[in-house]
Amino acid sequence: MPVLDQIEPKKVFQFFEEMTRIPHGTFDTKRISDYCVEFAKERGLEYTQDSVNNVIIRKPGTKGYENSEPVIIQGHLDMVCEKRPGSDHDFSKDPLKLIVEDGFVKTEDTTLGGDDCIAVAMAMAVLDSSDLTHPPIEAVFTVDEEVGMGGANAIDLGSLKGRKLINIDSEEEGILTTGCAGGFRFETVLPVTREKKSGALVRIKIHGLLGGHSGAEIHKQRGNANKMMGRLLNRIAAELPVNLVSINGGAKDNVITMDCTAELVVDEKNAERVCALTGEMKAVWEHEFMGDEPSLEVETETSPVTDVDAFDGESTRRTISYIVVCPNGVQGFARKLEGLVETSLNLGVIVTKEDYVKTCSLVRSSVESQKQRLKEELAQCAALVNASSTEVINEYPAWQFDPDSELRKVMEETYKEMFGQAPVVSAVHAGLECGLFLGKRPDLDCVSFGPNLLDIHSFNEKLDIASTQRMWEYLTKVLEKLK
Repeated sequence: MPVLDQIEPKKVFQFFEEMTRIPHGTFDTKRISDYCVEFAKERGLEYTQDSVNNVIIRKPGTKGYENSEPVIIQGHLDMVCEKRPGSDHDFSKDPLKLIVEDGFVKTEDTTLGGDDCIAVAMAMAVLDSSDLTHPPIEAVFTVDEEVGMGGANAIDLGSLKGRKLINIDSEEEGILTTGCAGGFRFETVLPVTREKKSGALVRIKIHGLLGGHSGAEIHKQRGNANKMMGRLLNRIAAELPVNLVSINGGAKDNVITMDCTAELVVDEKNAERVCALTGEMKAVWEHEFMGDEPSLEVETETSPVTDVDAFDGESTRRTISYIVVCPNGVQGFARKLEGLVETSLNLGVIVTKEDYVKTCSLVRSSVESQKQRLKEELAQCAALVNASSTEVINEYPAWQFDPDSELRKVMEETYKEMFGQAPVVSAVHAGLECGLFLGKRPDLDCVSFGPNLLDIHSFNEKLDIASTQRMWEYLTKVLEKLK
């Protein structure tokens, strides 16, 4: 049975709920792309679907707007797939389990996908409408935004006739986003030599951290489990001989890492001391976080082993050293926009294989030279520990503020008329597809907005219902003014 069928705006939430029934994690977007195509076919709307599953749907302008310049409404189809520890949810086949609580839409134990299906739902409600007044609409739905913005990279914008682009991928009502950071992913491969070791196997798990978006929430100084594990292992190794067996943390580099697990071999006589050092480190973190990570857990489990394939001493040292020295977190604030992070990075993923450890950091900056600086720093960190390879991937440009934006002026004026106060015009410390679109079409005039969406990229994600209603009414009023 539908959960959201009585919530206003009904059409927006109808389409949103339909999409939550379709698996649509990054790189698994064919089904939701096909859903968009069927939506267009059922309404007789012109559409295109490209080879990577991006979809463009066109609707003529309403009476009096037939010859107006088209307006582009844009959002992405994929979602970040995170779930509560212990959840058996399968993102490849299970529908999301929606809950309405305290004025929010959320799920039982997974990400909601409000980032960014709320944009698609609003665009569909415009495309489906018979009572709205608007110019011709070009709805652009991209794929794989959350990992490298692959859809925006691949899409051909040559067929679009519109110049004004409304992106609905911002998460705070009352803010018009008019610029964003550029970024890249930096992958490092650390070679591992293994040898047989006997002793006690100690498994350490750091979990229960809040996590969150590695751009929009990096300034909150939330704990990164990968970096915390590096610090703990370094402390243990400074006192006791240890050999790593594995270290694994995080699944996505655009999420502040919430959990990390390491296994190490020590002499049985030292196992108790490892557990004690772990407890001491947990107390240090609790003091440092001052209550900001209320659910932090650091657990140890010890078992006797014989002849385990562990890292040799040099591989252990190099791996721990890289995690410790690899920069992480806020690196600088914008000099002209108070409170806005300019440059940051997130050590989001560590994966252990048989003969190597692979790490991935996501770098963001609104200043190109600072992006390049971090590229050089990461390369030097990797060189110091004799990494076998490094790779810069999915690099994308920043979106620079346009002081002459016609679209921004209309959206500012409309907001003042509707809500009695000026919106905040700002930039965001996260990658938005507008940067890539402007690289392809420098003539575009872009603004991003959206309803309140909390704790995105985590299983605590929730969508503000009243805010969605207001921002839907705001969108329709802006379209009415763009004649």
